[in-house]
Amino acid sequence: MRKPLIGLTPIHDTDNHDIKMRPTYLKALKTAGAIPVVLPLEASEEDLKQLTQELDGFIFTGGPDVHPFIFGEETHANCGNVSYERDQMELSLLPLILELGKPVFGICRGIQILNIALGGTIWQDISSQVKQEFPIAHSQPFRYNIPSHTVTLTEGSLLSKLTGEKTLKVNSMHHQAVKDVAPGLRAAAYSPDQLVEGLEMPGYPFFLGVQWHPEYLWEKDEMAFRLFQNFVDACKK
Repeated sequence: MRKPLIGLTPIHDTDNHDIKMRPTYLKALKTAGAIPVVLPLEASEEDLKQLTQELDGFIFTGGPDVHPFIFGEETHANCGNVSYERDQMELSLLPLILELGKPVFGICRGIQILNIALGGTIWQDISSQVKQEFPIAHSQPFRYNIPSHTVTLTEGSLLSKLTGEKTLKVNSMHHQAVKDVAPGLRAAAYSPDQLVEGLEMPGYPFFLGVQWHPEYLWEKDEMAFRLFQNFVDACKK
């Protein structure tokens, strides 16, 4: 039986321009029955069109901050490093994927770039821009394979259907987050301090973004693995 080919947007080391990929993504996809393929950082539109036609699904992975100019803002003092090349590649890639209706899964930075690409915005720095009565550890102080806070799933959302749960225990390693949800998307999960932690596109075959990192949790957390398994299953159709 043919295994689905999953394209992953690459992590860009801006110091030396290397591209790389966390093995946690690759192991999760292989266990779920897929073949992971790391995409090039620099590719022509023609190359991206061919990749979207030949690959079966796409993961927008975690990574550095998105340049604020892309969503119409000045750079906040606490904004982190950016990769202009990666921003441009992912913004060019997404419309080609959506045109073909192929499955999309965004993780951490991934949920943010998906939201921005479709017309939404993000908080550039949670701690200085969002008032919190009880500051949630969105950048957790311990290992990433340990959950640090909960998320509440929107009733009837794709996340609630995939997991069969109302809440999930998740890990967290981000200082930015979805602010204004893009037209055509809806929030699928919230943190206890009411930040958007999940996004979906109603009516699309499979479009999911999560703010946490299930690639660090899936080996011990059935709900985290279900996200990868259902994504891979969608890529087989």
